[in-house]
Amino acid sequence: MMSVRSWVAWPGAPLAIGSATLFGASTPLAKALLGGGVSAWLLAGLLYLGSGIGLAIVTLGRRAIGRPTSEAPLARRDWGWMVLVILSGGVAGPLLLMIGLAITPASSAALLLNLEGLATMAIAWTVFRENVDRRLMLGALAILAGAIILSWQGGSGAGAGFSGLGLGALAIAGACLAWGIDNNLTRKVSGSDPVQIAMVKGLAAGAVNLTLALLLGARLPELSLTLAAGVVGFLGYGVSLVLFVLALRFLGTARTGAYFSTAPFIGALLALLLFSEAVTVQLVAAAMLMGIGLWLHLFERHEHDHVHQPMEHTHAHFHDAHHRHPHGPGNPTGEPHVHRHAHARLIHTHPHYPDLHHRHGHK
Repeated sequence: MMSVRSWVAWPGAPLAIGSATLFGASTPLAKALLGGGVSAWLLAGLLYLGSGIGLAIVTLGRRAIGRPTSEAPLARRDWGWMVLVILSGGVAGPLLLMIGLAITPASSAALLLNLEGLATMAIAWTVFRENVDRRLMLGALAILAGAIILSWQGGSGAGAGFSGLGLGALAIAGACLAWGIDNNLTRKVSGSDPVQIAMVKGLAAGAVNLTLALLLGARLPELSLTLAAGVVGFLGYGVSLVLFVLALRFLGTARTGAYFSTAPFIGALLALLLFSEAVTVQLVAAAMLMGIGLWLHLFERHEHDHVHQPMEHTHAHFHDAHHRHPHGPGNPTGEPHVHRHAHARLIHTHPHYPDLHHRHGHK
């Protein structure tokens, strides 16, 4: 019988689903905060700041008790990618979304937001050349179809289907494209400390969005709502992003994005509990489609002869099949540990995903 650790999707799939769970749960909680009178743009700033400040407290707390992280800090070469990540996912995405929400029916906006998963996978497959086969494609389409069904509202009227679309739809589609770019660029720095990545992004994006909201006339809500937004942001944006970055290491961007597309379903389930909403045919259909998609992804088996070209990099690692390098004086001994290490050219066969060590091309 297959052990958990021999399962090729371990631990990437649980990390990605955990990330989707936290982010999906933040949606109905954010809706409740909006009902308390917080403007959408101001809330975006508070959520991002909550994630950044919360993770900064975690980092300082670990140092205070003498348990610093075993992760590699962001290197100088990573900061260019981080600037692009912040600009695309932390500034452009929320800005375009706020423009779109102002002139687009809510139901249509919810449907269009599913384009993020599609953009993430399309960029990963076409630009970064992650491998894709029929099983993976069908699984991704099933998950996305479930998300679309979940957010679709038929009938007639101003809020139905794709009615009332135009500039607002283009703005929301642009936001999804920005987040798809963000997800793919984050892969470039996924070998570094995920807490530091999420903290920097949260602080920078939060400061920008909060400043813009205040300049446009928004006012901070009462302290209890501000603190509540901070907690939701810490869990739904901060911890969720940490798990997302960790999943990228093991799964690559397309597969992580596919798992993350289950977030709307998770948010809908929580809404059933928080707002006593009814179980609908849409919810059941979405659950079935997403279940099929997850099954196709969870038990995918990608195996072939592949070549590891020589390279040097730094990240937290165990001495596994890809890390059999010697240690010189001054190198750490416990595992996992961090130091710059070299990989020699290696040719072998085993099940794998496009993780940190398997970003080779496919014919």
